[in-house]
Amino acid sequence: MMSNVDHPDNFRYHTARPEWRGVDWKEVFRFRELIWIFAARDLKVRYRQTVVGIAWSLIQPLMTVFVFGILFKAMNANTTASDAPYAVTTLCGLLPWQLFSLSLSNATRSIVLNQPLVTKVYIPRVILPLSSTLPPLVDFLIAFALMVALLAFYSILPSSTLLLVPLMVAYALLASIACSLWLSALNALYRDVEYAVPFLIQIGLFASPIVYESSVVMERIPEMWRWAYWLNPMAGVAEGFRWAILGNELPSIQYLSLSFAMVVFIFVTGMFYFRRMERHFADRI
Repeated sequence: MMSNVDHPDNFRYHTARPEWRGVDWKEVFRFRELIWIFAARDLKVRYRQTVVGIAWSLIQPLMTVFVFGILFKAMNANTTASDAPYAVTTLCGLLPWQLFSLSLSNATRSIVLNQPLVTKVYIPRVILPLSSTLPPLVDFLIAFALMVALLAFYSILPSSTLLLVPLMVAYALLASIACSLWLSALNALYRDVEYAVPFLIQIGLFASPIVYESSVVMERIPEMWRWAYWLNPMAGVAEGFRWAILGNELPSIQYLSLSFAMVVFIFVTGMFYFRRMERHFADRI
């Protein structure tokens, strides 16, 4: 008599898998507890044996606003087109930028720093860059208290669009995850990427409407090339935050759609590239 184990219906047949396929999000969901475990570990390591501790989340954006405010005032440069104070408009850009840049820096090194997990234990490798985006989210929530304090100090009453701030946070996280998929996979294969990322982040701070409003720059760009400026994913994120918090006039919907489409494009292609390259991680790191 044929046992249940030997029954033909109990066998699973596997065929050759395509080389290019996206991330298996069902598998990631099954391992979702690891995302929280790795995120909590990274958060503890980051602030262990620090004097100021988690207050760095407030000091960094505050000092950046102060330095750029003094610099632009000394240069007599016009960086805002709205009536809101410079400190408020700049902080609206710095909050999502800090979330994006810290996530990108942490995620780029996530595969290499977790070499024992990658080489000896099986987990969905994409969990590592995903978990790296959560500690910066904690920093963002703490720094958002500084934004609330500034709004109260300048007696600025937010508009009803403030309810859309969580949507803008999700937009910033999507942008950071999209770029992290590419950079974490590339860094596992080519270590030069790790050294290039801080340089790219520094350039991105000035190439994005973070310490200035996009409307000021758009006036100086020829109309036929303005679309190229909005290929920057963080352009739409920063202006979206200003609109949600201050109720500023949004740029053209075509430009915002172009920025969002760029984020989606990087995310989708990053899923396929990460899954394609992860087979080589264990051998290359």
